[in-house]
Order: sequence, then C-alpha cells, then structure tokens
Amino acid sequence: MFTSPEIRGALEDITILDLTRVLAGPYCGMLLSDMGAKTIKIEIPGKGDDSRSYGPFKNGESIYYANLNRNKKGITLDLKKPEGKKILLELVKKADVLIENYRPGVMDKLGLGYDVLKEVNEQLIYAAVSGFGCYGPYSQKPGYDIIAQAMGGLMSVTGQPNDPPTRAGNAMGDILGGMNLTIGILAALNARHITKKGQRVDVSLVDSVVASMETAPQRYFMDGHLPKRMGNRYAAIAPYDCYACKDGHFVLGCGNQKLFEKFCNDVIKMPELIIDERFQDVPLRVKFSDDFQVIVEGWAKDYTVQELVGWLDKEGLPVAPIYTIKDIVEDEHIANAREMFIPFSHPIIGKIKVNGCPIKLMDTKTTLRYPAPILGQHNKEIMTEFLYYTEEEYNKLVEKQVF
Repeated sequence: MFTSPEIRGALEDITILDLTRVLAGPYCGMLLSDMGAKTIKIEIPGKGDDSRSYGPFKNGESIYYANLNRNKKGITLDLKKPEGKKILLELVKKADVLIENYRPGVMDKLGLGYDVLKEVNEQLIYAAVSGFGCYGPYSQKPGYDIIAQAMGGLMSVTGQPNDPPTRAGNAMGDILGGMNLTIGILAALNARHITKKGQRVDVSLVDSVVASMETAPQRYFMDGHLPKRMGNRYAAIAPYDCYACKDGHFVLGCGNQKLFEKFCNDVIKMPELIIDERFQDVPLRVKFSDDFQVIVEGWAKDYTVQELVGWLDKEGLPVAPIYTIKDIVEDEHIANAREMFIPFSHPIIGKIKVNGCPIKLMDTKTTLRYPAPILGQHNKEIMTEFLYYTEEEYNKLVEKQVF
C-alpha cells in the first residue's frame, strides 16, 4: 500500500499517524513523510483539516493544503464514535508515531490521550505541538503563530526602531514549532532503541520562538539591557545590514575583523576606517552603525545592486541582493540545483509546484512520492489493506458514518 519508488527513504520503516491540521503539525508530518515515513493523515469527516479552506485555490482545491500534506495517505475518522475510537486504537497498534496539535487535554477527553495509547502500544512516540505546551499556567490558552511571535519575543525585536512591533513575514512560530517537533520525534525514535519504550514529546510554539531568540535574553540577564528593534541590523555584529545603492538595496555581513578590513582596504578603498576610533572593534561598530551606514551608502550610490553583488562576490565578501519570490523561483542555485520547487501533479489541482524539502540526505534522498490526499481518499485502502477489514465490515462502518 505504501510501496514506492526506487529511492529508499531514511524513515521508510516508520509509520506515522498524523492527526494535525493547519501548519505546525502538518509541516512536521511533511518533513517526516518526505524522508520516507509511511504517514496516514486522519481528518474530521466532511470537513477535514482547516487548511483545506485556505487559499490559494485551483480547481476548488487548496494549494496550501496540497503543499503541506504531500506524501501522506488520507482517511477520515469520527473519533467521537466508539467505532472511530476502536479504529484509531487498531492503527496505534501498528504505528511508531502519533502526532497531534489539538489544545492540550482534547485527546484525553476523547479517551485517546497518551496514557491510554501507551497501554495499547508501549513503543508509541506520542508527539504534540501546541501554543504553550501540555503543562504550565498557560497550557489551556489557544495558540497561533502570531501569539507565539508576540509572547516569544520575536515581534519586540522585529521592525525598524521607530515602527510598531512587527510580525515576521511568514508563520515563523509555526515553522519553528514544526521543526522542533520533528527533531523531538527523531530523538525519541533513537531513544526507543535504548529504552525499548516510546515516550511523549511536547513542543510549544512559544518555547520554540523563545529558543530562537539566541542571545537576546543573555543580554538582558547581563545588565538589564532590553533588546530593541534594530531594523536589519544585528546586535552582535557590524557591519551587518541592508544598504541603499543606485537602484535598490543589498545586504552585507562582515562577521569578523578580516572581512571588515578587506571591505575597507580592497573595496571602498578607505583603510583609515580600520583605525577609526568608532570602528576599531565589533562592539564599537555596532554602536556606531549609523555612521558606518552613511559611509557605505555614500560609496554605494553610484553602483547598481547587480554591480555591487558581482564585485563583492568576487572579493569573497558575504553580500546578497534582496530577493522577491520571483527572484527565488527563477534562481538557478535555489530553484534548480537545490530543488526547492518541485513540479508535481495532483488529481484535481493538476500541475503545481510544491516547496522542496530543505533536508538533503545524500544516500537516502527525500522524495515526493504521491500528492496530498483528497478528503477521505484512502479510507477503504487503509481499512482493508492496512487493518485487514473485510469489504463487508468496511461498508457497515460507512453506513454508520464513522468516516
């Protein structure tokens, strides 16, 4: 049923039950599925994953959903019905991992929480991602990406100095949560070889954002310094910013003294800046970033982005243009060599491109094996070929509207 291609997957011996919806959980399931895991997506009958109603749409199907749920088989299951619960427990017996992103406690109320499921399969990895985690004073608060970015501190340091707090332009909280859930699952699978038992993995979107704040908390712990919005600058390094030139902007990052001196000596031909009392070390360059920006932009105003990036690239300096999505999808390295946009065919949508997997395993390559499921597409297949129900038994469940 899960047979596929020529290329072996790193997780091809792992079976995952994916009860998640929208982004953080499905993103985790997508990464694991791209690495070869046999994933069964379990959705609410008649409705499915909330993201099925998220645009953009083509031929009435959500491309949002299609991108995040490729490589998964899909069934519907009413977990409020005794028959639905029974089927899930049968699936759990044959699964390695169950992932969910309900509010903590919902699965317990259904009688399908970890304490129940581990009695059915003591080797099960039960992995959940939620706004605030399964314990703590805020565990019952609803959590979305914007909540995570706000309470995790990211919005407080994002944006220009005099602008209001700004959300990152993508759902960074959800993506970080999905990635951490993936890491937790892979660690728990390895731990299972040691302990011979599964365990619960608990990931919070807010925790994920807090952990991504790297040294901002340490700066506060040291001297009470409250990190502020710095635009495109970085509190630890300078020059490390976005600069205006003749026809747009480019970014430059000189992460060490050698790069800074090379920029001053070989590019802008101002060696005196190296011994200038404002720029003699990294903390000073951070402090006087405004002054350095005036100097750089005064020099860059006569050059185009393309000229500057080509020149500084040849000098071995960390420089880049600021890409739009159009630039990204047309870039030879990103789109083609790194295969970050994969042409794919969906039975209803037709031809689309989905995002490639960022994890490149050289021997067990990540692959796109089959498209995201239509709602309930694999109900009969899973029931008869995976759980070995007879056709008659399956039809009776259909009559009871378990699916």
